[in-house]
Amino acid sequence: MSEAKGEHHYTVTVDWTGNTGTGTSHYKSYSRDHVIRAAGKPDVPGSSDPAFRGDPSRWNPEDLLIASLSACHKLWYLHLCAVEGVTVVAYHDEAQGVMVEDPARGGAITRVTLRPQVTIRAGDDAALAAELHDKAHHFCYIANSVNFPVRCEPRIVFAS
Repeated sequence: MSEAKGEHHYTVTVDWTGNTGTGTSHYKSYSRDHVIRAAGKPDVPGSSDPAFRGDPSRWNPEDLLIASLSACHKLWYLHLCAVEGVTVVAYHDEAQGVMVEDPARGGAITRVTLRPQVTIRAGDDAALAAELHDKAHHFCYIANSVNFPVRCEPRIVFAS
């Protein structure tokens, strides 16, 4: 099956590795560990959030969703800066998400805030650099795919 123009397909596998010998015979009898794989890429060790008996040393789905939003925004932002003549020399984001448990649905991420600190070349247009975050958010594939607000609180600094 070929992809339609402008349509992209992504295939990953998730293999549960948490059978400790008795499967899911009881809520506490199994590990939440799994491995996320995609052809030609390193494996990602996954689990659930530690609040739900997960391994805190492994990535959980909530971490990965927030990381995806942050990375997508960053990639669009860097692209737009390159096109608009703003030279970014460093980019660091401390993204944060909030998940609220809901007995009827299990829970949901209710909001994510991106807090990128962007270092631009001395003399570049800091106002334009700040404005490009709005444009990046508009184009971000992941942000356009979620049903909760994604805010961006950028900080622009000049390289010394």
